[in-house]
Amino acid sequence: MAYDTKLAERIRQTLSPLKHIEEKEMMGGLSFLYNGKMCVGIIKDEMMCRIDPGFHDEAVEKTGCRTMDFTKKPMKGWVMIDETGMKGKKDFDYWIGLALDYNKKAKASKKKK
Repeated sequence: MAYDTKLAERIRQTLSPLKHIEEKEMMGGLSFLYNGKMCVGIIKDEMMCRIDPGFHDEAVEKTGCRTMDFTKKPMKGWVMIDETGMKGKKDFDYWIGLALDYNKKAKASKKKK
């Protein structure tokens, strides 16, 4: 899998104080699940964040952020952050914080049998 390993380590460090973090290689990248729900991930060199869909339109106006369209279908509540949007610790922590905040209300994916 081709994803930014330095970004993966940066995310691991930030999430390390939390319990119930799980890493899974999926979608050609790496995903971090919190409490069994997808929260943050990496596809190539971009960070993927699952955020509140009600905040989506405002989020994509921020530097380095765009709607996730991994399947060629835009997904509201899922954003991709490039290098310019997470260069500094403050910006990086902002996106991780949004994902963690939404994780509390997000529904878990249905388990496949």
